[in-house]
Amino acid sequence: MRAGALVIPSSAESVFDRRSLLAGAGALLLAGSGAFAQSAKQSFPAWVEGFRARARARGISDAVYDRVTRTLKPDMSVFAKESAQPEFREELWQYLNRRISEWRLVTGRAAAKKHAALLKRLEADYGVAPDVLLGLWGMESAFGELVDDPDHMKPVFASLGALAWGEPRRRKYWETEFLNALVIVQRGWATPEEMRGSWAGAMGHTQWMPEVWLNVGTDFDGDGRISPYDVDDALAGSAIYLIKRGRYQRGIPWGFEVTMAGLPDKLADARTVRTVEVWQGLGVKPAAGRFAYPKASARLWAPVGTDGPCFLLTQNFYAVKSYNPSMNYALAVCHLGDRVLGDPPFKTPFPGGERALTLAEVQEVQKRLTAAGFDTGGTDGRVGNMTMRAVRNFQEKVGLAPADGYASLDVLDALRKGR
Repeated sequence: MRAGALVIPSSAESVFDRRSLLAGAGALLLAGSGAFAQSAKQSFPAWVEGFRARARARGISDAVYDRVTRTLKPDMSVFAKESAQPEFREELWQYLNRRISEWRLVTGRAAAKKHAALLKRLEADYGVAPDVLLGLWGMESAFGELVDDPDHMKPVFASLGALAWGEPRRRKYWETEFLNALVIVQRGWATPEEMRGSWAGAMGHTQWMPEVWLNVGTDFDGDGRISPYDVDDALAGSAIYLIKRGRYQRGIPWGFEVTMAGLPDKLADARTVRTVEVWQGLGVKPAAGRFAYPKASARLWAPVGTDGPCFLLTQNFYAVKSYNPSMNYALAVCHLGDRVLGDPPFKTPFPGGERALTLAEVQEVQKRLTAAGFDTGGTDGRVGNMTMRAVRNFQEKVGLAPADGYASLDVLDALRKGR
């Protein structure tokens, strides 16, 4: 595939780009409709009362069930969010630029420094390297910045209740997650009010669904409860997830950037497994330095063709992919973690790509857009959906094509010129 052909759906922030449900990521790839709620066979209060028997069968006390449901109202916005088509589409270099922004790197480096001892303990106990955990944390909640953000995190029971009641095609899945959330309250791990998450019910620093909280979570900080809202528990639980469900392997990196000059594209099928030394014998070369881990098994991937960055991917890349079934997501996670820990950008540039705006430049774009009447939702240098909509609306107004919502150097130049 050549540069320019690959585009990637995007939405508000990293964790919400392709919603990582951990255990149930595929459930969110459905086409839904707000009409599902209207077509429910019974009213929401009737459904709540009828569902009590399911909760009792799961061991939920009437006291807990009443506490959760007494004033519960379905969050009807979930149906539109589930069915919404991607509003923006990005090429891979844009996808990476926005998620591995200077704002995120600065925030991530501060988080890595603050939690250095924790990351060291996690690597010793589980074998999961700090770069991978930092990359997941950064993508899923911007290093905790989004955990308490009311624009992103909503009451989980209102979301899951609405989906369990009104979304028929995956009702069993949503009913099970509603029950799992009730079990969490029953165990005393969280109150209903504390359980806030994405529209689909993913919670905390590394965005656990209730099933993951129950089955993969661990009380790493020793406070007597398991919580994805505690950094220690969140990162430890995600390390366990990568090992148990992603088959993460201790002691090897996620992969290597390579070059394929003169080699056929068909070699980079991202399926064929060979050792690093066999790939080297076929003519694959490291993009910088020398190959390490010659006996490690790896697959070759050229996401935009052999003229762009190419990669040998170990099992640990696919462990990250188990968190979210997207190659591009996994690449962003892995590269973000590397960059937070001081590694440089990819050696080979993306054909047709451009550098990411600096933090100061992004803030300047936001300030100029705001002054021009386009609401960016803030001027902190973090690019989310509001900033992207503002950019797209500006592009459309001044005739700057493509109107893709990407804050590019051309957008900044047009704003400076007062177009």
